[in-house]
Amino acid sequence: MAAPTDNGTGPVVAAILYERGVISRSDAVDISGLSEARFSEIINSVEKFSPNTVLAAGSRGLVIPPEFKLSVLMPVYNEARTIRNIIERVRGVNLKKEIIIVDDGSSDGTVDLLKSEIEDKVPDVRVFYSPRNQGKGAAVRRAIKEATGDVCVVQDADLEYDPQEYFQLLEPIIDGRADAVYGTRFMGGGPHRVHLFWHYVGNQILTTISNAFSNLNLTDMETCYKLMRTELAQSLTLRANGFDIEPELTLKLAKAGARIYEVPISYSGRSYAEGKKINWKDGVKALYSIVRYRIGD
Repeated sequence: MAAPTDNGTGPVVAAILYERGVISRSDAVDISGLSEARFSEIINSVEKFSPNTVLAAGSRGLVIPPEFKLSVLMPVYNEARTIRNIIERVRGVNLKKEIIIVDDGSSDGTVDLLKSEIEDKVPDVRVFYSPRNQGKGAAVRRAIKEATGDVCVVQDADLEYDPQEYFQLLEPIIDGRADAVYGTRFMGGGPHRVHLFWHYVGNQILTTISNAFSNLNLTDMETCYKLMRTELAQSLTLRANGFDIEPELTLKLAKAGARIYEVPISYSGRSYAEGKKINWKDGVKALYSIVRYRIGD
């Protein structure tokens, strides 16, 4: 969509349409004629006047309690290209939140960027560093330990998942139906990039085997978007260091008797040339983890 020439009414129209969930955030920014950062500031300022109202929360009008806080757990490894953008996108979500970044031994300049531009400079962002690369699981475990919000959500530092979808993911938890919510890429939802057939096949195999061992009927066990009540997440004994954190979380949530829901989400998957890291070896580790965590701890 092209930005209007009249910058006086453009932001107002864009904010109204965005608040009502009629248009996406990127289209709203285009219509407003403003930068994404400035548009985020305008949306965030609404909290001062209506703290009980959540913008873009869908047609059901989800209301977030004023005291509610979301902990965004962000494992980071060599994401210098996208880290600024994803932090800005998360901060643009109209929710009281904290962003807990755990750098997992990055070597591409991410650490320097975090120290020079983010740490102690961006509000509500805390940054922790691992001296060496251990894997996504180790970073997620550290972030869970540091979380102080009512609910925590895992947010990869790439741009594959849209933080504006936190609202529909939170709904089953806020209204008391769920203890954990998975954002599934395979039940409809928003736009999906079409690529990587064998990743899809591998995901479906691992999800099916995980379901057999956990007695769940998930459609997307490997999704990044896993929301949990923070108290529940911190009660789990987690050990995985790599991408096998996904099946471990799933098996242990099932063992804990957690009420798990799935909610459709959009997905902007990236290629290996664009920085995707998970591969077939991680699939083998995930398969081993499913068996391991079903049998024991």
